[in-house]
Amino acid sequence: MRKSLTYYITLFIIKLKGIKKEFSKAPIDYKKIRKEDIHQPKSKFFRKYLVRNFKISNTSITEVNRNKTSSNLLIFIHGGAFISGPAKHHWDTLQEISKRTKYTIWMCDYPKAPENNISELSKNIDLVYKTALKTYQPKQISLIGDSVGGTLIIALTQRLIKKQIELPLKIILVSPVMDATMSNPQIDAIDKTDPMLAKVGVLSAKKMCAENDNLKDVMISPINGSFIGFPKIVLFIADNDITYPDQQLTIQKMIKDKVNIEVIIGKGMPHIWPFLPVMKEAKLALNELIFKLNS
Repeated sequence: MRKSLTYYITLFIIKLKGIKKEFSKAPIDYKKIRKEDIHQPKSKFFRKYLVRNFKISNTSITEVNRNKTSSNLLIFIHGGAFISGPAKHHWDTLQEISKRTKYTIWMCDYPKAPENNISELSKNIDLVYKTALKTYQPKQISLIGDSVGGTLIIALTQRLIKKQIELPLKIILVSPVMDATMSNPQIDAIDKTDPMLAKVGVLSAKKMCAENDNLKDVMISPINGSFIGFPKIVLFIADNDITYPDQQLTIQKMIKDKVNIEVIIGKGMPHIWPFLPVMKEAKLALNELIFKLNS
């Protein structure tokens, strides 16, 4: 399919910002990448609809709600390679979802590596969900996460099933990172064309987050766990993304484990493309994502 002009503009902006260059370093310069973080948005929308800020363990929650009669909660676990975030594109996405759905939304600004390892991150995500269950029924809760936010959500779900805790209604995943080892041989070929991510930097970030250098632990590599019993999953992936090969393997495992999964593939798209600004293809994908949340 022919790409839009805004697609090429977006790729140019990504190149201009030097994102691929930053992810081509080992160790990755997490302090520089964090300069793009926005921990508290200040736009007119958030001044009007931000309900409250509160803490769950070491996670800062920003609650947004445009509909005072909302009975459903969307827990938003942002990406950022475990080392950064949330960034502007996360808040922009949250704003668009809030405008076009009736969810109360929690943006979860969880602790980051290298100051914290995957066990600490996982403990925080578990407590966020546990706290949500005090106010909402499981069928009133949905989860959305991009990149490592997707990693954390899938690993959370695996733990919930193991502990026999009731699951959320649905999960929306955008370019989840499934295997921290980055050992899939197909990654190297895509690494040459991926406009955003590079294997060396992603692997460096994963090593900063891993506990006892164990990159195979299901907390950080949920591809190694089971998917039996998962709730409905809507998965947005892109084939010009180094995380794509492991997502393909995960889909095969999910189908084998009889997961109700719907896959939307962005042909020629980069990592987390539904969350990218400007691009026509991103807007169409976000429209579809919001439709799935409303259905």
